[in-house]
Amino acid sequence: MPAAELMQNPVWEGRDLGQPIPASTHAVSVALPRWRDVVGYEEKTAEVMARLSSGYPRFVVHPLVQKIAKEAGAGEPCLPFPSRRAAELCAGFVGRVNGAKAQVVAAKDLWLVSASGTGNNALRAFWQHAGLIVSSRQAQAHLEGRGPGPDDEAIRRSLRRQLAGFYDCAEDDVFLAPTGMAALFAALQAALQRTPGRPTAQLGFPYVDTLKLQQKLGPGGILLHHLESIEVKLRSLLERERLAACFCEIPGNPLLGCADLRTISPLLRRHRVPLIADDVVATSVNVDLSGHADLIATSLTKFIVGTCDAMGGALICNPKSPLYSELKAIVLAQHEELLWGEDARVLERQARDFPERMKRHNQNGLLIAERLRGHPAVERVWYPKWEFSEAYEAVRRPGGGWGALLTFLPRDAQTSSPRIYDKMPFCKGPSLGAVFTLACPFTLLAHYTELDWAEACGVSRYLIRLSVGLEEPEELWQRLEAALR
Repeated sequence: MPAAELMQNPVWEGRDLGQPIPASTHAVSVALPRWRDVVGYEEKTAEVMARLSSGYPRFVVHPLVQKIAKEAGAGEPCLPFPSRRAAELCAGFVGRVNGAKAQVVAAKDLWLVSASGTGNNALRAFWQHAGLIVSSRQAQAHLEGRGPGPDDEAIRRSLRRQLAGFYDCAEDDVFLAPTGMAALFAALQAALQRTPGRPTAQLGFPYVDTLKLQQKLGPGGILLHHLESIEVKLRSLLERERLAACFCEIPGNPLLGCADLRTISPLLRRHRVPLIADDVVATSVNVDLSGHADLIATSLTKFIVGTCDAMGGALICNPKSPLYSELKAIVLAQHEELLWGEDARVLERQARDFPERMKRHNQNGLLIAERLRGHPAVERVWYPKWEFSEAYEAVRRPGGGWGALLTFLPRDAQTSSPRIYDKMPFCKGPSLGAVFTLACPFTLLAHYTELDWAEACGVSRYLIRLSVGLEEPEELWQRLEAALR
C-alpha cells in the first residue's frame, strides 16, 4: 500500500505484525501493532521474528543485503559496505571491540567485511551506529548487476542545491550521506581529527544511537541530560578537560526539550569547541541554527522524504560559524559520496514539496498536542511549544512551527499504555516524519536493555511517541480519542 493510502487505511492490527510500512521493497518501517509485539521484537521471540519481513534498515538488515552477505560470507558473519574506507573502519572497530579478526574483500562495487563468529555483534553494532550502510536500492542494483546511473551526480547536485536553500548556505557546504547517522558519524570524525583522543558531550537526553555513536565509535560520550542545569555542568566540564565537540538535538527525541543555545554557544566558542546540532525533529523549515551551530546533521529519511521508503542524510557546514573554514576543510578531505543515486532520486523528488508539507505537519502536530494536553486520560504531553519553550523560541524561524513529533504518558500508564497503544488505529512501528501518522512505544524500542537507566534520566518506559501525519485533523483526533477512551 503506497504511503498516501496509509493515511486512510493504516497498518495497525495484530494480523498486520511484520508487514513493511509502506508496502514497498524499500520500506524503512515495519508493523509492530501491539505492545507485546514490541516486547517480542526486543526479546527476539520466534513468534515475532518469524513474521518480520523487514525493519528499520540500520537495526534489521534488509533481506536483499542479507542475500549479498550470505552469498559472500561462507557461513561467517558478513556485511557489505558502500566503500573500502567504510569497510576498513568497520573491520578496525570489530578488532578493537573483541579482538576478532575481520577481513575486507572487494565484490564489484561493494566491500565486504567478514568476521569470525565472535565478531558478529561488533559487526552489527558498527552497521547500526555508524550508519554507513548499503541501502536496499543499492543492494538490489548489485544483485541485478547494475551500476550507478548516468545522471546520478546531477540528481545529487540538485538535492544538494535544494538543501542549501533550506539551510541558507552554498551548495558545496552540503555533504550527503547514506543515512542521518552517517552524517553524525562524519561530524564526529571531523571533530576527532581536529582534536584527537578527546571525549565529546551530549547536551540533553538524545536519540539512542546519537549517544551510542559517541560512546562506542569515539573516545567517550559524556551525557549531560538535565536541561535545567546544562550550562553550569558544561562550564564545569570545560574547566576540567578539553572536549572534541558537543552534540545536541533541537529538539530532543523523545522528550522534545532543547538546550538553550543562547548561552551554550558563546561558552563553547570561547573554548573553540564545535557544536554539532541535529535538527531532524524540528527540521530547517521551523528552526534556524546558523547563529549557534558549527555543523548541522540531519536525516533525509524522515520529514524530507515523507514516504518512509528511502534512506539518506546530510551534514551542513555552517558558513556563519567561526570554525567554518577549519571544519569544512576537514569534512571535505574525509568525504565520500556514498548516497546511492536511486535513493537520491527519491529524496530529490520529495524535497521539492517538503516545505509545504512541513507546514501542514506543524498544524496537525499542534492540534493533536493541544488536545492531548487537555484530555483527562493523559498525564503529560511533551512538545516543543511547552518543553523549555524559551530555548526553542530563540531558534524558531519567523512563521516556523513546533513540528509534528510529540510524546505522551497516559494516566495509570503501567496498565493503560499497552491498552491505548494496541487500540490506536494508526500505523505503528519505528521511524517518524511520514505523511501518515506513525506511533511507537519509544522507550521500549530504543532502550529495552537499559530501561532502568532511561527512567533514571526521566524517560518513562510507558511513553507513547506520535509522529503526526497529514490526515484530516479532526478525523485524526477522533481516531486517537477513541483509543484513549
